[in-house]
Amino acid sequence: MSDLGERYEAHHRERRDEGDFVFVPERIPLFQAAIGTGKRVLDLGCRSGALTRHFLEGNDVVGLDVDATALARAAELGIEPVQANVEEPLPFGNASFDAVVAGELLEHLQFPDALVAEARRVLRPGGVFVGSVPNAFRFQSRLRFIRGRAPEDDPTHLRMFSPSSLRDLLGAFEAVELSFVGGRYRRLHPRLLARDVVFSARLSATA
Repeated sequence: MSDLGERYEAHHRERRDEGDFVFVPERIPLFQAAIGTGKRVLDLGCRSGALTRHFLEGNDVVGLDVDATALARAAELGIEPVQANVEEPLPFGNASFDAVVAGELLEHLQFPDALVAEARRVLRPGGVFVGSVPNAFRFQSRLRFIRGRAPEDDPTHLRMFSPSSLRDLLGAFEAVELSFVGGRYRRLHPRLLARDVVFSARLSATA
């Protein structure tokens, strides 16, 4: 895991001039509303806590990441740090959390379905899974593809999600909601012009 952690530390360091990863601040109120307060929350891929800090107050938050340097900064915010690889089974017992967060994470994974299954396992009945992914099928990405370029320029992105594929991935949850956020012209055509897709989904209360 140390090699992977070092690679992500270098990647994060190169991109910190972009607001320490909160690229689409419109996500924040949606995350806050889905999570609420008085909850035990697991933030997967929390990095330095730049997004986590916005739902930290009133909650007990555990932050998991492979990057030890980023986790040290997250700990300074009051986030409980856990260094681990999200591509492996999560180091928590069943039904340990009221909410699991995966902000800009699923696109980095070889097997996102395995992590979604782990999120379900560690959620308590009625718990919420909330996160976001880049809208890889937005108009800008399609133009890049037509011009013979990769739809995205981040080499750590292994997966691309459309709204339908994201719903399929979350098929074992209830009350799946998708919101389209970010992008100057998003309101003209959210699905085609939004930068990110925010999702929230609930585990059955009888799970």
